[in-house]
Amino acid sequence: MVEATESQMRWASALSTRPSLEAAIDEVVTQAQKRLDISPDLGIVFISSAFASEYPRVLPLLQERLSLPALIGCGGGGIVGMSRTGKAKEIEGDTALSLTLAYLPGVNIKTFHIDPLDHPDLDSSPNAWADMMGVDPAESPHFILLADPFSSKINDLLQGLDFAYPSAVKVGGLTSAGAETGHQGLFCNRRLHREGTVGVALSGNIVLEAIVAQGCRPIGQVFQITEGERNILLGLEKVEPADESSSYSASSRSPLGTGLSSRPPLEVLQELIQNLSEEDRMLAQHSLFVGVAQSEFKLNLEPGDFLIRNLLGVDPRAGAIAIGDRVRPGQRIQFHLRDAKTSADDLEMFLARHQEQSSPHSSSAIGALMFSCLGRGEGLYGKPNFDSRLFERYFPQVPLSGFFCNGEIGPVGNSTFLHGYTSVFGIVRPG
Repeated sequence: MVEATESQMRWASALSTRPSLEAAIDEVVTQAQKRLDISPDLGIVFISSAFASEYPRVLPLLQERLSLPALIGCGGGGIVGMSRTGKAKEIEGDTALSLTLAYLPGVNIKTFHIDPLDHPDLDSSPNAWADMMGVDPAESPHFILLADPFSSKINDLLQGLDFAYPSAVKVGGLTSAGAETGHQGLFCNRRLHREGTVGVALSGNIVLEAIVAQGCRPIGQVFQITEGERNILLGLEKVEPADESSSYSASSRSPLGTGLSSRPPLEVLQELIQNLSEEDRMLAQHSLFVGVAQSEFKLNLEPGDFLIRNLLGVDPRAGAIAIGDRVRPGQRIQFHLRDAKTSADDLEMFLARHQEQSSPHSSSAIGALMFSCLGRGEGLYGKPNFDSRLFERYFPQVPLSGFFCNGEIGPVGNSTFLHGYTSVFGIVRPG
């Protein structure tokens, strides 16, 4: 456990694209130290998969140049950091290394590596999860989590952490350095790990705020699940709007609906697609998703109220639809589409909303982390640095770093989820 004790928080990020690991580390350490101008309490390193064979050398080389009480990091398919000119930059498919240094007075910093074999049973008490983490829930911590996609059992971990720390913000991502288990790189203090989860718990004089942009827009109406089994939708019933001017709401239905107008989900979907524009019908062939409402009580559902999940397949005989999450009768769903414009508009809406809702505090943000899906970036937008530059428009002068993930961790509603095709931002400011 590390506790910083002096006055003003500081946060600095540096990026190098040099092909030599020694040269890249030398460059980011020199730049980040100059920008921070004080001894750091925490370091966060993200390194591209182009350096995967050299992951064992990363920490020894950093230790030669830099004394860090606490450090976490991981490998990624793309890296985000601050260039020499002070602009955020996304490097995809090439050598890159970013280093973030933070001076955090009044903040308790607890780094950790979690072996999934040490997870408590999901029926265990919140205390069992808190004991595993070694962090008292009374400290009101927030978490940054970096996990191996193959071995971490990340969904179980998120469920356990939500159970033990319900008010904590949790952001992060799954490493994307290789397609096979054992090739990942997870860094925690002086050790390289190939499996599990590394991260840091931050408590005290600090706030971590999350923006989760899933990049989808709703189509059609809101429906209620009348029948479902595991991840299979078997029956849907239309949710009537409260009035002509409002969004579709739960106010006009009983908690579980009547079931009298229940229809096969595939029939509902086919009718919906027939009523789309030609452009959207083409988009639905490869970019159709299902949004599951996360609140049972919110009347008017808005973007951000839905957890976006993949549509996995259909059963024409039963008229059923399989999605990438468990479902239960009574939940509300809405079909969604995703494209570059929608993803851009969605992120901008959430950035603007965050700025508007927290305007007294937004100027006090000292740094931010970006966890973006490998399916976004230049491949989605057709140009580089899109999400990071959009973030800079709303948070100018806030140092940004991060990586492109195999899955992104962030909250929707009151729960934390593993996402896909999403950009998650963790914004740090004093408490």
